[in-house]
Amino acid sequence: MLVADYDIVFQEVPDETTLALNISDCPHHCPGCHSSYLWQPVGDVLTPEWLQRLIDRYPYITCVSIQGGDRDYHEVERVAQWVHMQGKKTCWYTGFAKLPEDLQMQGFDYIKVGPYIEALGGLKSKTTNQRFYRVTPEGLRDMTDVFWK
Repeated sequence: MLVADYDIVFQEVPDETTLALNISDCPHHCPGCHSSYLWQPVGDVLTPEWLQRLIDRYPYITCVSIQGGDRDYHEVERVAQWVHMQGKKTCWYTGFAKLPEDLQMQGFDYIKVGPYIEALGGLKSKTTNQRFYRVTPEGLRDMTDVFWK
């Protein structure tokens, strides 16, 4: 997986200070996408060493969010499990309409699911098709409404 860029963000994962990794080579190409630059395979290879340097640089982060990575969701799982071993929470923003059946959930604390449909809006829109979940031992708990407040 290639990381096109990253940022420290405060809105993508409620109540978390998040290191958001923007993964390139997105297969979805949603019309109206605000990040169409991520459609091409550009950026740095995401390795544990590369990510550890960022975690060390920003020790105050509480969560790492993988924004994309849908071409290789098994690699997204591996990265999330590694991040958990570093004591950080994890989130995955995926454009899949539904999660892959063989996805291993134990590495994730949060997951956002759904392609961007411009007419429905993103997570801040009450008409959005996208869903934001907290991963719990009982399953996925829909938290999308926290973005509407």
